[in-house]
Amino acid sequence: MFADPPYNLTKNFNERRFKKTSINEYAKWLDSWLSLTIRLLKPTASVYICGDWESSAAIHRVGEKYLIPRNRITWEREKGRGAKSNWKKCSEDVWFFTVSDDYYFDVEAVRLKRQVLAPYTDGNGAPKDWKETDNGRFRLTHPSNLWTDLTVPYWSMPENTDHPTQKPEKLLAKIILASSQSGDLVFDPFNGSGTTTVVAKKLGRRYLGIEVEDKYCCFAQKRLDLADQCSVIQGYADGVFWERNTFSKQKRKPF
Repeated sequence: MFADPPYNLTKNFNERRFKKTSINEYAKWLDSWLSLTIRLLKPTASVYICGDWESSAAIHRVGEKYLIPRNRITWEREKGRGAKSNWKKCSEDVWFFTVSDDYYFDVEAVRLKRQVLAPYTDGNGAPKDWKETDNGRFRLTHPSNLWTDLTVPYWSMPENTDHPTQKPEKLLAKIILASSQSGDLVFDPFNGSGTTTVVAKKLGRRYLGIEVEDKYCCFAQKRLDLADQCSVIQGYADGVFWERNTFSKQKRKPF
């Protein structure tokens, strides 16, 4: 299950308005829907819940009532409004939980192709843990819980919609590949513009998304239809994830 609920912010979502409240009240709201979705999950299921720094503590508190906390992923949004009296907000969290100790995780499916800035060589001068390619020097690394290779969808990206808090397809691809196998069911109770279901479809998973706004359901359906024509996920090629501003040998375009 992947859940990207409204954060504890005052924000409009089309015709609906979410108002910031205390951390305790936000935790109660999280509990109101998480307690209902837990019973839908298999004992082997993994759960990912999104938040920002203000809502993260509540997610941890409520999540551990029903699930086993495994990690907290922090990803760089790459952009954000500056602040004169505070640090610029340019990161979000994704909490990783499991229902039990019996869960699936494929670290090899989410390797990152990273540029080598200081290439080491062995005693014979051969590359050590990296390869020379037409696009430069790269090494494959295992993923950490700090993600700096994501790009927030913007106007020229095919996946972009008018949804105000749309997540990158690349973010969902990492999560779905790591925590599910081909044919598994991916569930999103806050489907929004459909990123979770679209990526699940592109990666050969079954999917179920729930969304209260008709407008966003239309976005999702259009993107699902387009996925039949093109299954490309920007930033993911050759079975690995590429850093931002690097090039895919297949596509010859920056990610």
